[in-house]
Amino acid sequence: MDNTTIALGSLLVMLALIYAGLHVAIALGVVSFVGVWLIRDDVTVAANLLAQAVSDAIASHVFGVVPLFVLTGFLVAYADIGKDAFDVANQLLRRLRGGLGIATVAANAVFAAITGISIASAAVFSRVAVPQMVRFGYRTRFAVGVVAGSSVLGMLIPPSLLMILYAFISNQSVGDLFTAGIVPGVVLALAFSAAIVALARWRPGEVFDTAAAAAGDDTPAMGWGEMALKTFPVVLLIASVLGGIYTGLFTATEAGAVGALVALLIAVLRRKLTWRSFWGVLTETGHVTVAVSFLIICASIYTRMLAMSGTPQALVEAMAAAGLGVTGFLLCYVALILLLGTIVDSSSIMLIVLPLALPLAEQFGLNLIWFGVVTVVAVEVGLLTPPFGLSAYVVKSSLAAGHDVPIGHVFRGAAPFTLVMLAVLALLIAFPSLSLVLLK
Repeated sequence: MDNTTIALGSLLVMLALIYAGLHVAIALGVVSFVGVWLIRDDVTVAANLLAQAVSDAIASHVFGVVPLFVLTGFLVAYADIGKDAFDVANQLLRRLRGGLGIATVAANAVFAAITGISIASAAVFSRVAVPQMVRFGYRTRFAVGVVAGSSVLGMLIPPSLLMILYAFISNQSVGDLFTAGIVPGVVLALAFSAAIVALARWRPGEVFDTAAAAAGDDTPAMGWGEMALKTFPVVLLIASVLGGIYTGLFTATEAGAVGALVALLIAVLRRKLTWRSFWGVLTETGHVTVAVSFLIICASIYTRMLAMSGTPQALVEAMAAAGLGVTGFLLCYVALILLLGTIVDSSSIMLIVLPLALPLAEQFGLNLIWFGVVTVVAVEVGLLTPPFGLSAYVVKSSLAAGHDVPIGHVFRGAAPFTLVMLAVLALLIAFPSLSLVLLK
């Protein structure tokens, strides 16, 4: 058995183990360890590689960006900043046909610019937006679909946990990836809003339960002073985190620390945080950080095993011989990610495919920052596709009492947004400048 066969066979074994229920990090580590053992025919080499990956993968201080942004996201959720963003967006758009849906997208976009975690957005707006939309005559299926669909903005609009993960795997700048995600994130948010307007105009039965809902929201008007008061914490957080990165005042890691501090002060000043809840926030941050760390360590072992086998170079030569070229590679790559998205979570997809795909992308001369944006958007489609669709399950589990819906309704409600994401993904592939325009 040659080395390439061992490496490709390990990929199939790993997918089978994950589908059978084994944790993806353990599957990565075990398969990589056995793969190195078979390639070198020496268990000592495999053990040494495992030990080296554990010490090297997360030793850099740059890795501190992960727990800091995760902590910021949890604190922001406790401080009710997502609810305030929705209230203001709803006030500004409430007279527009389908305005509550667009307000949900807008609030998710703002929330994404603070937290960087799609699951957090799905959990927050399931409780904030869905009851309001149902109250004003929107179909429950549409309401949960809007929340699930727009939650994916959390992983595209910076800061983004997936972009941080991509930066570690590809050895690219976190700041450049954040910058590259801005325009695609705005384009996706606008595309979602346009889809809502189109549905409300030409397919009102898909959006509204009653004719009265189409007339708009009749809640009491909110004064400009109250809107400014609710908006100030959001603006302060975005300016503190992203403003500092883009002006060069501090690095992405330092921005995470600043964001966590500002979010903590807001939560304390609003009296939303007790010692008990603060300990819970720290504990949850630790759980997420450890999980991500373990994944990165095991992905590092997997990357080294693939490099040792020579598989990436062999695949480049095979694609060249088949005449696929760059277009063929991209189509195969995106199709593989979309397929994996039906059975595997976002982080796991990146950890599985990137060690194999990045060397190919470099061989084809692709810009790895643009490639990262394409990867994140393609991976995020998986959050909305059955049977795995993590965002859909988070929405269902987070709904307030009295608004429970079958998981199938969540997937059907999110289907238009999945199609919009695929259209935007095609646009980003066809026009790389959309991702790179702010880096020039």
